[in-house]
Amino acid sequence: MMIKCGQCKTEFDYYSSKFRPFCCERCKMIDLGHWFAETYTIASKEPLKESEMELVIEHQRLNGNMSDDE
Repeated sequence: MMIKCGQCKTEFDYYSSKFRPFCCERCKMIDLGHWFAETYTIASKEPLKESEMELVIEHQRLNGNMSDDE
């Protein structure tokens, strides 16, 4: 199955590439670099308010998921 690389747009055989969904290691590493540099983001809801975050932290402490030192 021939597809276009998400980075360089070169057409390549999806099943013969060991770097899929990219055509080569270079394109794979460029994409990874974008994630590390936070160039790519995943949309999310509005951040928690401070009071909501305090409730989450307290809930984790009560359930043993977090120590008092954190």
